[in-house]
Amino acid sequence: MDGPLWVFGYGSLIWDPGFPAAERRIARLDGWRRSFCMRSIHHRGTPAAPGLVLALDEAAGASCQGLAFRVAPGQEAATLAALRERELISSAYLERRLPVQTDRGPVPALVYVIDPDHAQYCRLPLEDQARIIAAAAGGRGPNRDYLWATAAHLAALGIADADLTWLADRVRTLA
Repeated sequence: MDGPLWVFGYGSLIWDPGFPAAERRIARLDGWRRSFCMRSIHHRGTPAAPGLVLALDEAAGASCQGLAFRVAPGQEAATLAALRERELISSAYLERRLPVQTDRGPVPALVYVIDPDHAQYCRLPLEDQARIIAAAAGGRGPNRDYLWATAAHLAALGIADADLTWLADRVRTLA
């Protein structure tokens, strides 16, 4: 790989990257949408009671705003190993290098996207998502905490996501 390692965060990586970042920029990935389309059987649910986590779902005309992190020099190998352990716990995510747009131009970023052919992939109405998220918990805690932290951090960054805002409000009424 030539140049610095960039990582695109659109969910928990925004508020818990787990690696040293030398720089972060608001970024946009075109052709993908942020969605609670992955059943979580490890971090935010269990095999018996899966939760839902965010994934990037390919969609023509869509875009997803998040953060691009430039990994601290010398930390690339350790960061890649840690991300693979965290994100590739099952084979539902696919690791890709895709261009993300920043205010200083595009950067090639490591991105984790959903495999739509994987058993953990799902497409559910928002109300069904809210009910699952309100009840589920896994190895990293309650599913609702993941949703609320992501929604709060997106809002603090000035990134609008109507579905996440609706879900966060709805889960508060259900929890």
